[in-house]
Amino acid sequence: MISSLFLSATNHLLSQAGWARQRLQPHAGRTARLALAPVVEIDFSVAADGQLAEWSGEEAPEVTLRLAVADLPRLLADGLESAMRHVRIEGNAEFAEALGFVFRHLRWDAEEDLSRVFGDIAAHRLVEGGRKVVDEGRRSLARAGGNLAEYLTEESPLLVTRKALPGFMEEAVALRDAVARLDKRVARLEKGR
Repeated sequence: MISSLFLSATNHLLSQAGWARQRLQPHAGRTARLALAPVVEIDFSVAADGQLAEWSGEEAPEVTLRLAVADLPRLLADGLESAMRHVRIEGNAEFAEALGFVFRHLRWDAEEDLSRVFGDIAAHRLVEGGRKVVDEGRRSLARAGGNLAEYLTEESPLLVTRKALPGFMEEAVALRDAVARLDKRVARLEKGR
């Protein structure tokens, strides 16, 4: 089910991006695996038209793309480009580079899909409104994070500010050395008894 969902969504994006299909067409017939460790592995191949097709075979795929499940929230929040920075790609270098490039730059044209349902003007306004909501949400999160950091460093000092960190580290090292000297003294005194 996850495999067919991934392939359907990716093929939808590929149908909107002729450049991506052209980039994958020379690799028709090649096989790859997307491994979302440790949960699922999705095997696929490149079809002659540059889209992805389901693949199952006994032999190992030519390319493996590994992504930790813990990085999936970053994928959903920041998009494919930032998530691809965390993907380990192994196998055929030329095919891996083509897949990596396509996945890094593939974007959903939401306005195109919405225009089929609502018309061009409404789709444009919906997408612009959505962008504004997302941008405002990000700004609000950044402000809230800044306020929380300021509270935790200034009002209720549970965190150390960057400016105070070197002094704190020096004090921690001095304390560690003093404890080590005290430990040696205690050991000498116990030995002398």
